[in-house]
Amino acid sequence: MTKSIVFWLLGTFLLTIVSPVDAQQLTKIPRIGFVLGSDGSDPRLEAFRQGLRGLGYNEGKNLLIEYRPAGGNLAHCSSRVAELMQLKVDVLASGDLLTIQAAKEATKTIPIVMVTQSDPVAAGLIDSLARPGGNITGIATLSRELSGKRLELVKEVVPRMSRVAILRDADSEGAAIGFKEYEVAALSLKIPLQSLEVRGPSPDFEGAFHAAAKARASALIPVRSALLTRHLKRVAELAIKNRTPSMCERSEYVGAGCLMSYATNDADQFKRAAT
Repeated sequence: MTKSIVFWLLGTFLLTIVSPVDAQQLTKIPRIGFVLGSDGSDPRLEAFRQGLRGLGYNEGKNLLIEYRPAGGNLAHCSSRVAELMQLKVDVLASGDLLTIQAAKEATKTIPIVMVTQSDPVAAGLIDSLARPGGNITGIATLSRELSGKRLELVKEVVPRMSRVAILRDADSEGAAIGFKEYEVAALSLKIPLQSLEVRGPSPDFEGAFHAAAKARASALIPVRSALLTRHLKRVAELAIKNRTPSMCERSEYVGAGCLMSYATNDADQFKRAAT
């Protein structure tokens, strides 16, 4: 009697192991499409990986991440998204507004996880923060709304300020949105702005700083974008060389030489995005 019971249990266990359905599930490794930044060394990607590891997902073992750098405009972002759709990713994650917009247009079924500094409701990404609807979820830091606070802090640090130069990638639609936010805030604070536009792949930062000095700009705010992130150290060096106080939109920029920053903690947000 005892031998029969043991055999039956063992037989059931062996059948479970060789079951074709379970074998298929074991070989199925989830694949995440991740679009952000300018290269795979972006610290936000590493924060995302850390968050996944904390949940038991280890890249290369039980999870695959298909990384793609963000594009500067909607056409480039749409191309990145299309590429990931062809790879049949299970989830698409991004911290780039234009990529999220492109992904929303590309698929209604693949889950999209966003980390955005813009208002996702105003951007038309979701119906509401309480009930997003559709296939998009994630985190909205609303840090774009901090533009006014950044200008206020610059005004406190540089009390005799004449104008603030806003350095941005002329080909980035996201940077254009950011500049408009500063324009709105500057009107109420009565702070004159100067738009400094640069273009890749070899942006003329020296020319931009020369224009800022000619206009007697008292401070500088670089609008975050993939292009400026790649050349952040150069921007910080020129700001120091020209004795121009700089206010940056990401906290890690201070480590590169930016005078100060007022921003959300990107690493924490991308760790939470893993959940």
